[in-house]
Amino acid sequence: MGGAKLRALRHNRLALTGGVIAAVFVLAALCAPLIAPYDPARPDFGHVLAQPGWSHWLGTDDLGRDQLSRIVYGARASMQVGVLAVVLAFLVGVPLGLAAGYYGRLADGAVSRLTDTMLAFPFLVLAVGLAAILGPSLTNATIAIGISQIPAVIRITRAETLRLKHADFVAAAVANGGGDGTVLFRHILPNATSALIVQGTVGIPAAIIGEALLSFLGLGVQPPDASLGVMLSSAQSFLAPAPWMAVFPGLAIVAATLAFNLLGDGLRDVLDPRGATR
Repeated sequence: MGGAKLRALRHNRLALTGGVIAAVFVLAALCAPLIAPYDPARPDFGHVLAQPGWSHWLGTDDLGRDQLSRIVYGARASMQVGVLAVVLAFLVGVPLGLAAGYYGRLADGAVSRLTDTMLAFPFLVLAVGLAAILGPSLTNATIAIGISQIPAVIRITRAETLRLKHADFVAAAVANGGGDGTVLFRHILPNATSALIVQGTVGIPAAIIGEALLSFLGLGVQPPDASLGVMLSSAQSFLAPAPWMAVFPGLAIVAATLAFNLLGDGLRDVLDPRGATR
C-alpha cells in the first residue's frame, strides 16, 4: 500500500476507528493468558451471578466464572475462526477464480456451476449444515465457515481476472513468452490483491458471527471452553436476574464485527475507488 493510500486511510476516521478496535481484539486474542484476570473455565460457587464490580468487572455467570476472562478467551476463538476461515476460503477460492476467469469455457462453466450451487444456500445455513455433518468442534466450525465463504472469493477473483487478462501488461507478458503460471501469479494476482484484501476484511466479521451462531447452537466451541456464542447460549435462562451475562458478550460481538466492517469500508474506498461509497 503506497504512502498516498496510507495517508488517505489515516484521514478516514471511521476506518481508523475500526482498525483500532480490530487491533484491540487481535491483541486480546494473542495475549489472552496475560490479560484475563481469572481462569475462564474455573467455577467459583462463592460468587455465582455476581454483579459487575471491583472483583469481577463484568460480573460472573451461573457457575461463578469471570465474564471478562471468558470474553477475552471468547475473542481468541472468534479471531481464530475469523482469520483461519478466510485463509481457507482464499486458498481454495483464489486458484479456482483465477482458472475460471483466465481459461473460460469448460473451466469457467464448471467453477461457475459449483459457485452457483453453493450460493443457492444462505451463508449461515450452509455453515450450520456443514458443521452438523462434520461434528461439533472449533476446528470443524472453522472448516465449515471457510467452505461457506469460498463462493464469494471465487466470484471476486474471477471478476478481477476477467478485468485484468486483457490489460496491456498481461499482453506484454504473453508476448515475452510468459507461461500461464507467470501471467496468473506474477501479473494478474498481484493486481487483484486490493479487491481480495477488502474481501478478507468483509469475510472476517461474517466468520465471527458464524462462529458465534455455531457455538450458540452447540456446533462450535464446546463447554467449558469460552466462546461468545456459548456465553450467549448460557445466558438465555438468566436474562432477568443476570442481564450482564448476555449484554457484554453481545456487545463484544457487535464491536468486533462493526470494527472489521468499518475497516473494510475504508480499505475499499482507498484501494478500490471504483467501488467507493462516497
